[in-house]
Amino acid sequence: MALIEARGLGKTYAGKVAVHDLSFDVRPGTVTGFLGPNGSGKSTTMRLMLGLDHGNGGTRFDGLPFTSLREPMRHVGALLEAKPFHPTRKARSHLGMLAVANRIPLSRVDQVLDQLGLAEVARKKPKTFSLGMGQRLGLAAALLGDPHTLILDEPANGLDPQGIQWMRSLLRSLAAEGRSVFVSSHLLSEMALMADELVVIGRGSLIAAGPVADFVKSASHNAVLVRSPQAAELMAILAKRPDVTVARDHEELRITGVDATVIGDLAFEHEIRLHELATQVATLEEAFLEATSGSEEYQAHPTQSAGLG
Repeated sequence: MALIEARGLGKTYAGKVAVHDLSFDVRPGTVTGFLGPNGSGKSTTMRLMLGLDHGNGGTRFDGLPFTSLREPMRHVGALLEAKPFHPTRKARSHLGMLAVANRIPLSRVDQVLDQLGLAEVARKKPKTFSLGMGQRLGLAAALLGDPHTLILDEPANGLDPQGIQWMRSLLRSLAAEGRSVFVSSHLLSEMALMADELVVIGRGSLIAAGPVADFVKSASHNAVLVRSPQAAELMAILAKRPDVTVARDHEELRITGVDATVIGDLAFEHEIRLHELATQVATLEEAFLEATSGSEEYQAHPTQSAGLG
C-alpha cells in the first residue's frame, strides 16, 4: 500500500500559471476522484506527480518520488494518454516489451489481457482498436506490474455504458485490495458512484479535498422541504436561529442550516402540524458546478438574437 503525498505542485507555461501551490493526499484503500473544469490543470498535475513535467513541488509515493523508484511499474501504474502505444506493434508484444523492461514475468501479460477483456485481440495491432479498446490496453499496461498505486487520466473515455460500469467495478475492487487509486473524469454521475474521496481544482488551485459526502453536503442545494398549514408559525420560530435560512412559498418552506430531525422536533414541541418533511440532497454535479463557478478556463455566454423585422 502507498500513500500519495503531493506538496506544493506548480507549473507555469509561457508566463501563464497552469498549476499553483497544489497539495493533497491520496490514501490507500480509496478511489480518489480528481475533478476540475476543462483547462483547470488536471493533466498537468498528474504529469508533475510522475516527474514527466518540470515544475515546483513534488510528490512522494510511500516517501519516495516516482523518479527514485526502481522498476516503477511495480509501484505505480499510470494511464495519461488515450493510446499510449506503438500503433503497429501487436497488443501482446507491446505489453511484453514493457514486462521485460521492468523484469515482470511474461505470464503476467496474459493475465492482464484476460482481466481487461483483451485476450481475443492480443495478436492484433492497436491501430485497429477503437478509443475504448485503446483505453483498455492502456489500463492493461498500468496494471502490468501489479502496482499498489494507480494514476489514471480519464480512463472511461470512449467506453460504452457497460464498459463504464465495468471500469467502476474494477477500480473499486482494486481499492478494496488496499491500493491507492487516483482517477480523473468528467463523468460526475459515475464519479459519485465510484469515488470515496475527491480532489477538486479550478484554474490550477485547490478548491476542495476530502470525502465525497462532505463535499456534497457543503452545497447550497442541500435543504429541508416542509409543507404545513402553519408554515408562517414555523418560519417565525426558525427565524430566531441565526444559522438558519428559510424561503417560503405559501404553505411550503425551503430550509437550510438545520437538519430534518431538528425541524421535526421543533414542530412537535410547538404543536405545528406537518404535511411533509423531506431532505433535499444535492447531487455531485450540483456541488461541483457550485464549487467551480467562475473557475472555468473558457466560459461560454448565451447569444442574444438581434431579431428580424
